[in-house]
Amino acid sequence: MPLHRLDQLLSRCGYCSRTEAKQWIRSGRVLVGETAAESPSQKVPAESVRIDGEPLEDPGGLLAVFHKPSGYVCSHDPGDGPTIYELLPPRWLKRNPTVTSVGRLDKDTTGVLLLTDIGELVQRWTSPKHKVPKVYQVTVDRELSPELIDIFRAGTLVLAGEEAPCAPAQLQIESAFQATLELTEGRYHQVKRMFGSQGFTVTRLHRSRFGEFTVEDLAPGNWRRATVE
Repeated sequence: MPLHRLDQLLSRCGYCSRTEAKQWIRSGRVLVGETAAESPSQKVPAESVRIDGEPLEDPGGLLAVFHKPSGYVCSHDPGDGPTIYELLPPRWLKRNPTVTSVGRLDKDTTGVLLLTDIGELVQRWTSPKHKVPKVYQVTVDRELSPELIDIFRAGTLVLAGEEAPCAPAQLQIESAFQATLELTEGRYHQVKRMFGSQGFTVTRLHRSRFGEFTVEDLAPGNWRRATVE
C-alpha cells in the first residue's frame, strides 16, 4: 500500500492547501486510522485518512460522467459565460490537478461530458489514435438526403480550413430532419461543420454516448462518479 505525505493528500483532494494542512491537523479534523494525525509531513496510506470522520474523496483521482445542459460553456473562465463548473461540487475545483472536461461541447450542445483530474485519461480519450466512439443525435434545418450517408462514410470529406479529411463516420437517418452520427474524432465543431459543408444547419445537437458512457440515467446538470479499467 503506497504512502503519501499527508499535506499533499489534503491538497490533492481539494480540502485545503499544503500550508493550511497544519491547522487542519492541529484542530483534530484529520485522523489516520483511529488516531489523530501528527504532522503535515506524516506519510500515510490514503485509504486510512479521515476528514471530519469521512474517508478522503477520490484520493486516486476523480472521474465523473456529467449531463451537460444547454447554455453552459466548458471553460474555467467565468468571462466566457455560465460554465459547467458552476454546477459541480466546489471541492472538485480545488483539487490538484483541477478537474477538467475531456474535450468540450459547444454552449448549445447537450449530453455526455467526462470530467476528471487524471491526465492519463484526458490524453487517452482525446488522442485521435485511440478512436474513441462518440454518438450524436442531430437535428437539422431541412430534409436530410440519403447521399449524406456515403459522403460521411467515405473518409474523404475535407472541412474548410483543414487539409486532412475526416475519418469515416457512420450516419443513420432517423427521420426527415433527424439523424444519429457516430464519430471517432473530436475536431473543433466537427458535427456542425460536417453538416454545414453539405448545406445543412444543425439546430440541435446532443451527444448520447462517449466511449462506453451514456447519460440515460442523468437529468441535465447532474453527474455520477464512474470507474474505468
